[in-house]
Amino acid sequence: MKNFTRILSLLLVLAMVAVAAVSCVEPNDPGTTTAANTEDGTTTPDATETDAETTPAEYTGYISELKDGKYERGDDEVVYNNALAKFEELRQAANNETDPDKRFVLYAQAEAELLDSAVMIPTTTQGGAYTISRVAPRTIAYVQWGNDDDRFKGMVISDEFLTPAERNELLDQWAKAREGEGTYDPAAYLQSKGHTIKTEYALTFTTAPVTLDWLNTSSQTDTEITVNTVDGLVEYDNFGIMQPALAESWTISDDKLTYTFKIRSGVSWYTAEGAKFADVTAEDFEAGFHHMLDAQAGLEWLVDGVVTGVHDYITNGGSWDNVGYKATDANTLVVTLERPTSYFLTMLTYSCFLPISKPFYESKGGVFGIEEYKAASEDSEKYTFGKATDIASQVYCGPFLLKKLDAESEIVVEKNPNYYRPETVKLEKVRWILFGDSSSYEQLYKDVVAGIYAGIGLTKSTGIYDLAVADGNKDKYAYISDTNSTSYFAGLNLNRGTFALDSGAMTSTKTEQEKADTVTALANRHFRQAIAYAFDQTTWNGVSRGEDLANQNLRSMYTMPTFIQLSADATDADGHTFKGGTFYGDLVQYYLEKMGSPIKVADGQNGWYNADAAKAALEKAKEELGDKVNWPIKIDVAYQDSDDASTAQVESFKQIIEGVLGAENVVINKVGGEKNDYYASGYRASNGEAGNFDIFYGSGWGPDYGDPSTYLDTFAPLGNGYMTKVIGLF
Repeated sequence: MKNFTRILSLLLVLAMVAVAAVSCVEPNDPGTTTAANTEDGTTTPDATETDAETTPAEYTGYISELKDGKYERGDDEVVYNNALAKFEELRQAANNETDPDKRFVLYAQAEAELLDSAVMIPTTTQGGAYTISRVAPRTIAYVQWGNDDDRFKGMVISDEFLTPAERNELLDQWAKAREGEGTYDPAAYLQSKGHTIKTEYALTFTTAPVTLDWLNTSSQTDTEITVNTVDGLVEYDNFGIMQPALAESWTISDDKLTYTFKIRSGVSWYTAEGAKFADVTAEDFEAGFHHMLDAQAGLEWLVDGVVTGVHDYITNGGSWDNVGYKATDANTLVVTLERPTSYFLTMLTYSCFLPISKPFYESKGGVFGIEEYKAASEDSEKYTFGKATDIASQVYCGPFLLKKLDAESEIVVEKNPNYYRPETVKLEKVRWILFGDSSSYEQLYKDVVAGIYAGIGLTKSTGIYDLAVADGNKDKYAYISDTNSTSYFAGLNLNRGTFALDSGAMTSTKTEQEKADTVTALANRHFRQAIAYAFDQTTWNGVSRGEDLANQNLRSMYTMPTFIQLSADATDADGHTFKGGTFYGDLVQYYLEKMGSPIKVADGQNGWYNADAAKAALEKAKEELGDKVNWPIKIDVAYQDSDDASTAQVESFKQIIEGVLGAENVVINKVGGEKNDYYASGYRASNGEAGNFDIFYGSGWGPDYGDPSTYLDTFAPLGNGYMTKVIGLF
C-alpha cells in the first residue's frame, strides 16, 4: 500500500496513458486534473429500491444516543458490521478462493455489495482532460499497478510540443510494435519530424520526501523519487510486459508455492557521489523484506497471508526463521507462499519488495527484529539510515543517483554512470522544482511554454485553459489524456469522532444532538443511498472541468472496470456462467442489477445520479429512522476556502444535494479551512476517529498489483483496511 502525499490541490497534470500511480491518493482537487508522474510530461506540483437487505418492522440499525447530553462515538466494529458485514463475508470468500476466475466473480459480488452500501461514492479518476506535452507517449512503463510508472529512465522528450497528429501516429506505431509489427522508436520518429530530443526532465513538487528509506514509507512523495534510484526483481516495460530486472530469471514450483529468483551478477550499490559501495546480492533482498516488516510503515499488510510466516512474525512475535523470504546463496532468493497466489509476480513491482544494501544499512545503525528496530530507530544520533536531510544516508543501484534534496527548492537525480543497463536510460537528469504558491499558475504555464517543464493540463479553474486558448496552444497541441486505474471517491463518515482540529480550525457548528442525528442517519443504508443517488457528478465535476469534459474522467466503481478480465468461463454459486474475456466491471454490473441497484459502473458516465431513486431511498430511510433522529440532517463537507475551485465545487455539491432531497431533509454545511487543515481533516487523518468531516470527497486509491483485492482489501475491518479511515472507522 503506497500512500500518495502529493498535494493534489496544486496538481495540474493529466495521465496521458493508462498507467496508474498506486495506492492511497490524496484529495483530488476539483480545480485541477491530476496524474502521478505521467509520461506525457505534464507538470506535477504536488426510483429503484434495492432489495439488498430486508428491513424489519422495527429498525435495528446502529443508533447514536446522547450520554449525559453529550455525543459519544460508537464502537467501530459494531458500526462496520452494521454497514459492511455482507461485503466482508464476500471479500473473505474471494480471498480464500485460489482459482483466479472464480476469485474475480466473488470479488465482483463483494464490490457490488460495497457500492450498494453507499459508504463510499466513487467520483473520478486521473486524466481525461485537455493536455499539451513534449513527451512521446508510451515511453515509460505501461502498467496499471505498482511503482514502475514512476520510473522515468525511458522517457523521450522533445524540445517542442507534439501535435495531435504526431501523437496519434506514435500511438499507432506503438500498437503495431506491441503486436510484433515493426519497432517503436519515438526518438527517431520525432527527429525525422524536425524535433530535437532533450535529456533533462523537470516537474514540480509541493511536498518533499520525509525519508530516503523506501521500505519505511507508504508515501508516494517519498517513493516517486527513490524508485528512480533503485531496481527491483522485475519491472514492466513500455508495452506492459514484465521483464527481468535484478532477477535475471526465476522458476515456479509445480505446486505454485515456491518462487526461486536468480539475482543478476555484476550489479553494485553506489553512493550519491558515484563511488561503489558493495555488490548487490540476494541477501540484500532478504534484508529489505526483513526491514520492511520491522518498520511496519504500512507496507507489511500487503504480504500478510501471502508469504509464509509473515503474519506470525508481525502479529505474534514469531521467528524470522519461519518467514519464507530467504537468500540461499549470494545469487539465489527463494520466496515461499502460504498458498498459490496467481497475481504474486505482479506484486513484485511494488516498493515493499525492493532491496537495501545490508552492510550499508547496518553501518548506519540498522538492526533487524521489530522491537530491536523500534529501539534503534528512536536514537537519531546512532540510527542515520535513509535520512531525507542527507543524500549520503542511502546507497543506490538504479538508473539515477540522488544528487540534491532541498525541501525548499528542488530535488535532483542524475544518471548513474555505472548502471548495469545504460541503454535503457534516455535521460541525464530529472529535477523536481518546488511549486509553492497557487497564485503562480499563470507563471507556471509560461514556464511550460518556455520549455522549463514538458507539459501541463489545461484546467479551466486555474485559468490555464483560457491562456492556452488565447495563444493558440490549445488548438495546435491539445489532446485528451488517458484515464487510468486510480479511483477517487467520497467517504461518508459512519462514526465521527472529531468536530474540530486541535488548532480550532475547521470547527463544526453542529449541536450535540445534531452530531448524534447525523451519525445515526449515515449508519442507515437507505439514507446513504439517498445522498449517493442525489449526487449529480456531471454538474459537480463540470464546475472545474468545463461542460465538454465533465463526464470524461467520471468513475462509478472502486476498481477500474477494465482492470482485469476472466481468462476462462466462470460459473457462480447460482449457476450463472460468465464467458471468458468478460471484464470485471461487467461482472459487478450484473450483480448490481441483480440486487436492484440503479448504479451504472462504466467509466465516463454519471453512473450514480438518479433523482427518483434518491427520493425513494430517502423516504425509506425516514420510515426506518422514524423518531430516532431530528430532521433536517446536517452534513459537514470539508473544503479549501482559499481555493476558488474547491469553493465553487462545495457550493455545487450543496445545491445539488439540497435541491434533490430538500433542505427540510438534508442541509449541507460547508466547513472550510486552509490547505493543510483541509488535508488534516480528511486524507491525513491518522485514523477513523480523527476524521473531521461527514463527507470528504476526493481521497482515492491506486492499485499495487493485478488483482481486485488490491482495491477491496482497503475496506477490510479491524484496522486491516487502509481506507476504512475515510469512512470514519478504525
